[in-house]
Amino acid sequence: MIYKRGKVYWYKFMWQGLLIRESTKQGNDKVARQLEAAHRTSLAKGLVGIREKKPVPTLAQFAQERFLPWARATFEEASPKSWAWYRVGVRALVSFKPLADRPLNEITGEQVASFAAYRVSEGLQVSTVNSSLRVLRRMLRLAVEWGAVEQCPRVKLLPGERRCERVVTPEEEARYLSAALEPLASFATLLADTGLGPDECFRLRWEAITWTNGRHGTLLVTHGKTRARRRVLPLTPRVRAVLEIRWEAQERPLEGWVWPSGTRSGHIESCTLKKQHRKALGVSKVRPFVLYTLRHTFLTRLGESGCDAWTLARIAGHSSVAISSRYVHPSEDAVLEAMNRLGERRRDLLPA
Repeated sequence: MIYKRGKVYWYKFMWQGLLIRESTKQGNDKVARQLEAAHRTSLAKGLVGIREKKPVPTLAQFAQERFLPWARATFEEASPKSWAWYRVGVRALVSFKPLADRPLNEITGEQVASFAAYRVSEGLQVSTVNSSLRVLRRMLRLAVEWGAVEQCPRVKLLPGERRCERVVTPEEEARYLSAALEPLASFATLLADTGLGPDECFRLRWEAITWTNGRHGTLLVTHGKTRARRRVLPLTPRVRAVLEIRWEAQERPLEGWVWPSGTRSGHIESCTLKKQHRKALGVSKVRPFVLYTLRHTFLTRLGESGCDAWTLARIAGHSSVAISSRYVHPSEDAVLEAMNRLGERRRDLLPA
C-alpha cells in the first residue's frame, strides 16, 4: 500500500514476515505505485535483498547538519528575525542532552514533555517554552518530510501563553503621537492607520508606494514571514500626508528606503526608535506598550467596526482566518441581522 507523508508518497508491505517501508520521494501516486511494484518484483526475483535501514541521526545531529542549513538558506536574507528565532530555538533544544542525544525515531511525547518541564523549572515564561517547542515541532515534521524518520510524536504546546491584549485608546494615541519626535511620530502613525507590523514598516520602500491608485494611494508590502503577508493596502488621508512630507523632504525619490538610516540594513531598526519611544511614553504619561501594540490596536478596531474575519485576514496578512477570528466578535444585533437576512432569502426562493 502507498500513503502520503508531507508532500511525498511512501509504500509499505510485508515480505517473508518482515515489514518493508520506504519513501518513493515522489509526489505522484501513480509513480509511487509503480515503484512499490518494482520493489516487490525485485524481491521476488531475488535481484535485491532486504535493504538495511540507514542509521537515524540524533536530534542534535539532524539540527546541525540539515535543519540549521535549511533555516539559514531560507530565512537569513528574506527574514533575519525568523533565522534568529530558529537559531535560538535550536540552541535551547541542543542544550537539553536527554533530548538532543536521542535518535529521532526514539523521541516520544514523554521526552518532549520532560524538555518543556525542564524549561519551566528554569523560570522561563510559557511563551518562551512554547517558542522552543514550535521549533522542535517544525524540525520533526521536516525530518519526516525529508525521509530521515518515518513518523514523529505530536508536540503539544503548554497552555497559559500570554498574548498581546493591550489596546491603545484613541485618547492615549493622540497624547503619544503629540509627544513623539520624528521619525517615531510618522512611523507610529503608519502602524496605527495601516496595521503594518514594525518590521514591515522598517522595510518600506518608495517604489512600493503608488500615489494614484485607489482614493488616496496604496502601498505594497513585499516582505513577510508567509505568502499572505505580501499584500496591497490603501493609504488613509493621514498616512498619505505623513508619507508625502517625507517624500518631499527626501526630494521625491523614485526608489530607496522610506526610513533610511546608517544601520547595516540601511533602514531604521527597532533599536533606532527605542529611546524615542521610551521618552514619548514618559512625556505623554501613557501606560507603557510596545510598538507592535499599535498593529494589534488597529486590528482590534477593525474587528469592532464590523469587518468580517476574511477581510481582516487579507488586510492583516494573516495566513489563517483562525488568527483573524480573535479580533472579530459578532454582537447580538449582528447575529440577529444575519438570521433575518437568511429568512428573507428563503422567502424569496419559495414559490409564490
